[in-house]
Amino acid sequence: MITKPLGGTDVQVPEIGLGVWQYRGGVAPLRHGVELGANLIDTAEMYRTEDVVGEAVRGMRERVFIASKVSGDHLGHDQVLRAADASLRRLGVDTIDLYQIHWPSRGKPIEETMRAMETLVDTGRIRYIGVSNFSTDELAEARAAMRHHPIVSNQVLYNLRRREIERTLMPYCLRHDVTIIAYTPLDSGRLAGKPGLFAAKGAKVLHEIAGARGKTSAQVALNWCTAHEGVIAIPKSDSVERTAENCGASDWRLSAEDMARLDRAFA
Repeated sequence: MITKPLGGTDVQVPEIGLGVWQYRGGVAPLRHGVELGANLIDTAEMYRTEDVVGEAVRGMRERVFIASKVSGDHLGHDQVLRAADASLRRLGVDTIDLYQIHWPSRGKPIEETMRAMETLVDTGRIRYIGVSNFSTDELAEARAAMRHHPIVSNQVLYNLRRREIERTLMPYCLRHDVTIIAYTPLDSGRLAGKPGLFAAKGAKVLHEIAGARGKTSAQVALNWCTAHEGVIAIPKSDSVERTAENCGASDWRLSAEDMARLDRAFA
């Protein structure tokens, strides 16, 4: 599994991780993914999957990078601390590797929220701070509020069909050592399907490249995503077989010609 640095840290994370939003697969797919090198598992308090993640990592905690999130409804200083403690209990761990703000608050000052996040690092309850669903301006404001610790990641929607972040957010993250964690990288399964499920031109090109490469459409779509500098992806799968397929999107690269064809087809 190809790894990439997390933000400006010396920590390496896999370019394909494991998402668990609306996850119903139990322990086996998560453990199999870790065995294949996808040892980043991303959950959140609102997903209600922290318990199954905790069960999956039991006995192998030292091998897994755990990411979780505080709800955007719990961003007051004391609320953040209580939410993190609750997540730690559900996960059954002493430290969360990456703790993220799930979405920006419209009611709490970002400075208040970030003070709490930095307190969590200082007290050893989390290792690194991230955000999710932050625009370029929101990320810049959050970074400006930090006193002692950096923001290392921004988890956002990104896939072949949803490329809005390429306009301003992706260049900003690259300039400031903020890893992009791409959620829904297969567009809710549409990019893993057969031609005809979405825009005909894009589906045809994706299918042709997959056939020529001896890969699946899902593997090509994920490889396109992680081929971008500073981007990792967290596809979700409820099965061992599909988890293995997703992990097979790493350890190789599309050619420049393939990348250009996909960019044109999914402009």
